[in-house]
Amino acid sequence: MNEPRLPWTQISPKAYQAMASVGATTAKSSLGPVLMELVLTRVSQLNGCAFCLDMHARDLRKLGETWQRINSLSTWRETGLYSQRERAALNWAETMTRLVEYHGSRDADFDQLKDQFSDQEIVELSWTIAQINAWNRMSIGMRAPVVEKPIE
Repeated sequence: MNEPRLPWTQISPKAYQAMASVGATTAKSSLGPVLMELVLTRVSQLNGCAFCLDMHARDLRKLGETWQRINSLSTWRETGLYSQRERAALNWAETMTRLVEYHGSRDADFDQLKDQFSDQEIVELSWTIAQINAWNRMSIGMRAPVVEKPIE
């Protein structure tokens, strides 16, 4: 196991608390906790963030999510396990995370959102995606450790 690089949450507690406050705000979204956690988990998969992936998969289990849906999240396009609303959110999460791969228009992806979400929900979802991308980068960059423990 690699050791953490720096105690970044203690070195810069105000920035850490500001990020945590954004998370507390988006967690109150009308999007619902399962949809939010699916998005947080998928973005963490895309970014290869072991710490965040472990945390959000555990959170999905606590919310009663099935192992099949958690394990199939990386292949959500190929299964019928996710609702149209979830698919639109996951697609937007991928679009907003893989920015370099999307040099063209994002209009079709945005139109999918408009069919499923209110303007308020789209903005809350976008803030959530932006924030998990930031958390992933800090966790990867500072080498946040994954502690081995059972998942129920």
